[in-house]
Amino acid sequence: MKKKLVSALLCVSMVATLLAGCGSTAESTSAGDTTTEEAPAEEATPADETAPADDKAAAGAGQVYYLNFKPEVDEVWQKLAAQYTEETGVPVKVVTAASGTYEQTLKSEIANTDAPTLFQINGPIGYQNWKDYCADLKDTELYSWLLDKSIVVAGDDGGIYGIPYVVEGYGIIYNNAIMNKYFALDGAKAASMEEINNFATLKAVVEDMTAKKDDLGIEGIFASTSLTPGEDWRWQTHLANIPIYYEYKEKGETDTDALEFTYSENYKNIFDLYINNSCTAPGLLGSKSVDDSMSEFALGQVAMVQNGNWGWGQISGVEGNTVADTDVKFLPIYTGVKGEENQGLCTGTENFFSINSQASAEDQAASIAFVEWLFSSDTGKAAVTNDLGFIAPFNTFSDDEKPTDPLAQEVLKYMADDSKTSVAWNFTTFPSQQFKDDFGAALLEYASGSIEWADVTKLVVDEWATEKAAIAE
Repeated sequence: MKKKLVSALLCVSMVATLLAGCGSTAESTSAGDTTTEEAPAEEATPADETAPADDKAAAGAGQVYYLNFKPEVDEVWQKLAAQYTEETGVPVKVVTAASGTYEQTLKSEIANTDAPTLFQINGPIGYQNWKDYCADLKDTELYSWLLDKSIVVAGDDGGIYGIPYVVEGYGIIYNNAIMNKYFALDGAKAASMEEINNFATLKAVVEDMTAKKDDLGIEGIFASTSLTPGEDWRWQTHLANIPIYYEYKEKGETDTDALEFTYSENYKNIFDLYINNSCTAPGLLGSKSVDDSMSEFALGQVAMVQNGNWGWGQISGVEGNTVADTDVKFLPIYTGVKGEENQGLCTGTENFFSINSQASAEDQAASIAFVEWLFSSDTGKAAVTNDLGFIAPFNTFSDDEKPTDPLAQEVLKYMADDSKTSVAWNFTTFPSQQFKDDFGAALLEYASGSIEWADVTKLVVDEWATEKAAIAE
């Protein structure tokens, strides 16, 4: 099964970041914009004003309003939307929610007369919040193109209400040149990256590198653990996925109303390693952003940073980037769990396209056509492959449309390795954004020394139960 999926993905490749950044005829909301409670973009140009007098779409054939989740690829979405309008005459507007505000922005925008026609849900939990606005997509070509139809968001009625548009992977990104420099030092705790396949070895290497950071010419081993509210998703969602994954696995569950946080100490293991061997003191992490940490890695100031393959653009795009493409590699996130030597990257998706069922029939059809164009046309697929670097779960990509960026290639390499077991994305079962935000706030307090780890564990257990109960009401 794994080889079959990987083979198909190699043919599909780089759709992953695509859906986070198409362009439009409208202005986007930047990540720093504080006005996301209002409709932040201009009205899309009416079809009869944009459509050329040729074979392109006629006026009144519907329009698209996409509410984008990822600020880092907004520029790509804006460009793609403009290209689609030029090609078809169909107006496309893209609005991008500020980092960490997608749910509240969607709540605000969906109530407007000019509501999003295309938006994202983050799996079954997101569907429960938005099922009154999700159209059934089982008869679309987009659904028929899926390599694995089991990963959709389906309703109890058999309808398909969310279609994944990307497979992504995350772990610890490392600079191989810095690591090789360390391995050459006398007394190094490992001789190669192949020896670092568990937490104990990772910890020994990282702490030794910290002691020798001046010899290595770096400011710290790990980039800043970004704990600014809205910038903490790597820890309260992605890192938190690992202990939840192992708890589910141990209990034979795929979700729970009563999380025990059995692997809390394992989470603490890696989190402590991050904050105590960083280029930024723990007490200052509340002022750091994801961009800060990615820049630190790109400039060669640190050896490692936790993030996903979507972060390649934040590395390659940094002015003064000193890291060679061939030196950008992935390491699984080890936490001290028994048997983790066989652990791979965290691989999956939380990004599902949904069509607003309360939009007009014309706008729904236009939105579906736009998405299908993205994953089937030469223009759309080229943007996915060359600009976004996503790994798409569709069969519309040929063998020569493989990922070219090093992080996407690393994800595919790990997926193809039958000796490694990928960590499934279980954070789509996390009860709410409030739970994640409160978890992130607790992590910041812990890093600054204001609370003990036991307080963090209690908050996670209590709020999980409270938020899950609220969903059930």
